[in-house]
Amino acid sequence: MWSAYDRTDGFAPVGTLSAVGVDAFTTFSHPLFPEYSARIKETEFCDSTVKTYTGYIDIQARHLFFYFFESRNDPDKDDVVFWTNGGPGCSSSLGLLMELGPCRVTNATEGPKFFEASWNNNANVFFVDQPINVGYSYSQYGETVFTTEDAATDIAAFMFLFFENFPQFKGRGLHMAGESYGGRYIPLFAAAVVDQNALLIRNGYTPINLTSAVIGNGLTDQAGMVQSYYDMVCTPASVAPVLPISTCVRMKKALPRCKKWLQVACIDQFDSMNCEAANTFCSNELTSPYYSTGLNYYDISRPCEDPASLCYPVTKEIARYLSRKDVRQLLGVDRAVPTVFSSCNNAVNSAFHAADDSLQSSTAHVAGLLERGVRVLIYVGTYDWICNWVGNERWTLALEWSGGDVFAAQPLREWVVDGAVAGKTRSAGPFTFATINAAGHMVPYDKPKQALALINRWIAQETL
Repeated sequence: MWSAYDRTDGFAPVGTLSAVGVDAFTTFSHPLFPEYSARIKETEFCDSTVKTYTGYIDIQARHLFFYFFESRNDPDKDDVVFWTNGGPGCSSSLGLLMELGPCRVTNATEGPKFFEASWNNNANVFFVDQPINVGYSYSQYGETVFTTEDAATDIAAFMFLFFENFPQFKGRGLHMAGESYGGRYIPLFAAAVVDQNALLIRNGYTPINLTSAVIGNGLTDQAGMVQSYYDMVCTPASVAPVLPISTCVRMKKALPRCKKWLQVACIDQFDSMNCEAANTFCSNELTSPYYSTGLNYYDISRPCEDPASLCYPVTKEIARYLSRKDVRQLLGVDRAVPTVFSSCNNAVNSAFHAADDSLQSSTAHVAGLLERGVRVLIYVGTYDWICNWVGNERWTLALEWSGGDVFAAQPLREWVVDGAVAGKTRSAGPFTFATINAAGHMVPYDKPKQALALINRWIAQETL
């Protein structure tokens, strides 16, 4: 449990990021969280137009790797974005080097190429390899984190350490963003920051200005998402139906049974064994038929090029690049990290599932954030199958919060980028839902211009 802290012990912040060197790590900590410290150094990596930093969040014998890119616009004034990829168990280097970061890697030998539509155009951006043992993160003695609640505690503490040690960022808006399993992560991470703020205020510290939570193609409502797979493959929700009528008929018959079973076992009162059984049955009936088609799990409009590379061969190039010895030395990767980089850790993924973390809904956390004035953006590419727009729209419309009726009553309207329709959106108060036309699971990869316009308008609190 957190405890009160006497501020008279002479704590002094690091100061400014400009005080951080290139040749060695600068370590920072805070007595309010004695188990946590962090290391950071300036790194000439990826984007030569801004200052870049890499480092580790050290939690005793657990070590989480992070990248931090200053804004290309005004790093002394622009907001801060925290980004995590999903999995669970996938490295945020995928977001950095494939989607929304300031450079992209398409060939391991050639290395990173400058990317114009990066989200650091107007924000200072973190990319964090979490939970432990993901990407460049590692544990010294086999320590593990297999629940989102535990991961959230680590991230919230680090956010305080960073803002408190580099007071130039105090008061800046913080936007916690992620995709896929980020639909589970981000609501809990953001909630942990909000709840931690009470401790900070109690002890005389500046609370973190958590401005918004941003979820792209998220798995926020597992039970509802499973049921939406029928819509995606048997109706023209995004593309023409892709499964035979006979298969769709069987799926249709399974739907009411799945809905009832998941409601009783996973939602009304969580029963681990019964919920696991319900999810197994429903997955067999509603997801297995799609896997047999050979289509991309993350883009229903195209085939899966290589299942071993998440259907995107470029992920192998990114892993090969991050395995290079010169890259690891440049970034300051600890020698304890395995020499062969893995974009996703299957053991972490399996352990989260074994702990039933993936069966938990995070919608109540979203409602809690909205009730406290934290803005929430749910964006979804229309071609994604695995965390699709149908399932995400349904839970946003059904969400119970004080503005829920007003939100659900809003019609979908088109939003536009450079004179062309980018998708549809619905908004009321702090809550916004938006689709991005013809984008798959990784929206910034498929539609970088539209994704950048979306996040820039969101941060600026402009209408989509």
